[in-house]
This record gives sequence, structure tokens and C-alpha cells, in this order.
Amino acid sequence: MNPDDIFLTRAIELALQGSRQGDGGPFGAIIVHEGRIIGEAWNRVVASKDPTAHAEIAAIRMACASLGHFHLSGCVLYASSEPCPMCLSAAYWARIGRIVFANSRAEAAAIGFCDDDLYAELNRTLTERSIVMEHRALPGALQPMREWSGNPQRTPY
Repeated sequence: MNPDDIFLTRAIELALQGSRQGDGGPFGAIIVHEGRIIGEAWNRVVASKDPTAHAEIAAIRMACASLGHFHLSGCVLYASSEPCPMCLSAAYWARIGRIVFANSRAEAAAIGFCDDDLYAELNRTLTERSIVMEHRALPGALQPMREWSGNPQRTPY
């Protein structure tokens, strides 16, 4: 078996373990750096009562702690299913170089995990979204941004 299959099999094992425990949906993920697993998790949305407790997010957090950095350049995310919009965004923020997944969005949707509405929602303008969004430019609101931007000691990310 090639390394991708080995790591993807581990992500699927985690998905089974977590869902069998009733922790959340059937999703598992691992982060690999230089051939070594540095983060792994399964979905814990139900157990933690946290809608953001997806396997990929938890694996990214663990991997960042393992490397001591908020970027995961050179890492691979292996996921039992195609990452949802939140997890995909997190992978981009973490600068993960590659994602390998087993089940497609369509396969997840077939068992009730359909992200199509969310993908569509993200493409709408602010006034068209189902969550009311209001922009209020208060005096002084830009001050934190100006200070951060002008601070030569800041850590850009």
C-alpha cells in the first residue's frame, strides 16, 4: 500500500471510532508532516456540543501545536470525506499544501451532510444572505487595524 492509502486508511479508522462512540458524524482527519502524523482527530460536534468540532479543525489545531507554528506548509491533510467549507477554509488559512480525501461531497450529502446550501450562501452578497449582516463603521473602529498594521513587531499571517 502506498503512503497516501495508509494515511487515508487511518483517517477512515478515526471516522469509524468517533462515530461508533457517538461523538459526532462519521468523519476523521490526520495531518502528516515529512511522513509522520502530527495531528489526528474525529468529529466531536455532538460530544462537545460545538458545531466547529470537525475532525479537520481539531487535527489542524493538534498539528500546529506539534510544530509550534500556525502555518502547516509542507503538510498533507488526509480526510475521510471532502472537507466542508469551514474545514477547507481552515486548511487554506493553515497553508496546507495538499488535501487527500476518501468520500466526496455527494457521498456525504447522500447521508445527510449536504453543504450545498452553505456553498451557495457564501457566493451571495451581504444583503442576499440568510443571516442578516450589517456593516456599521463606528468612529475608532479602524484603530486596532491601524495599530497592528503599523507595529513593526507584529507577526504577519
